Amino acid sequence: MSRRAVALMVAGSLTLLLALCAALLPVPYVALSPGPTENTIGDVQGKPVISISGHQIYPADGKLSLVTVAYQGGPDNRLDLLTALRGWVDSTIAVVPEEAIFPRTSSIQQVEEQNTQEMTDSQQSATAAALNALKIPIQESISVAETDKGTPAEGKLKAGDEITAVDGTKVTTLDAVAAGVQKHKPGEPVTFSVQRNGAPTQVTINAGKSQDGRTMVGVRMQTTYKFPFKVDISVGDVGGPSAGMMFSLGIYDKLTPGSLTGGVSVAGTGTIDPQGDVGPIGGIEQKMVGARRAGATVFLTPGANCEDAVKAVPKGLRLVKVTTLDDAIKALDALRAGSKDLPACPAS
Repeated sequence: MSRRAVALMVAGSLTLLLALCAALLPVPYVALSPGPTENTIGDVQGKPVISISGHQIYPADGKLSLVTVAYQGGPDNRLDLLTALRGWVDSTIAVVPEEAIFPRTSSIQQVEEQNTQEMTDSQQSATAAALNALKIPIQESISVAETDKGTPAEGKLKAGDEITAVDGTKVTTLDAVAAGVQKHKPGEPVTFSVQRNGAPTQVTINAGKSQDGRTMVGVRMQTTYKFPFKVDISVGDVGGPSAGMMFSLGIYDKLTPGSLTGGVSVAGTGTIDPQGDVGPIGGIEQKMVGARRAGATVFLTPGANCEDAVKAVPKGLRLVKVTTLDDAIKALDALRAGSKDLPACPAS
C-alpha cells in the first residue's frame, strides 16, 4: 500500500473519529417531546385521578385528558449533539436552550420544587373554579407561604400561619393584608392576628423598608381554600400548572349528572384561576401531538395559544378555543348536542 493511501486512510479514520466524538459532545439544550396523557375522569394505576368524598358524584364516560410534555437533557444529564440534531429535524420535538427550562438562578432541585408547588396550587385553583361554577360555597383564607431571609418577619411569622387580621382589622384577601401593612411607616409595629396550628395568637413585627422605599415586613402569602367536601387529585410525577383547566372539568363532570363529553375523547390544556379564567401554557405543539396519539379528536385550546396551535395542529384533531371554564363547559355541551358551531382557533 502506498504512503498516500495510508495517509488518506489515517486521515479518514481520524476525521470519522473526530466526527463521532463531536456528535457525542454534551450541549446546553433540552429536547421537549410529546408526553403521556391522563384521563381526569378515569383511573391511573387502579386509582381514580380525581377522588371526591362527602358529596354525591355521578359516573362519566369518554375522556377529559390532561396532556404533558416530556423533556430530555438538563444540567445534570445534558443532550449530546447528535440527539439535539435529531430533535431539530423532527417536527414533533422542540429543542430549546437549557436556560429556558433550568434558569441559571435556580438549582435543579429548586426547579422541581417549583413545578411541584405549581401543580399543588393548580389543583387548589381548579377545585375552587369548579365549585364556583357550580355555585357551591367555599371559604377563602390568607396563609403564610414563607418569609424572606433577613426581613422583620423572619422567625416571627411561620409557613402555614393563617392571617385573620392586621391591627385588629379582619382581612380576607392578599390586597387587604398588604394595605394594612402599607398604613404604617418603616419602624412602626404591625400586629398580625393568626391561627397557628389551630390556636389563635398575635404576632407584632416592626416594619422595615424595601429597596423602593415602601413599608414591608418580608412575608410571602398565598390564598388557601376550605372546601365543603374532600377533593383529592393524583397524577403521579407531573408538575406545573398547565393541567388546571382539565382538572376543573373533571371535577365538574363528576359532580354533575350525565356525561360532559358524550363519550368523546377530549383533551386540553390551560392554567386556571379560582374565578375560572384560563391562561396560556408552553409546549402546545408537543401537547397536541400527544393528545392525538392518545386518540383525542377534540382539543380545548387556551385562546392565547391559538396562534401557535393552528400552525401545528395534527390531522384529525379539532381545536376549540376557550378563555374561561364556562367557555369549555358550553363548548362541550354544544359538542354533545351535535352542534358544529364551536368557537375555533382562527386560521393565521
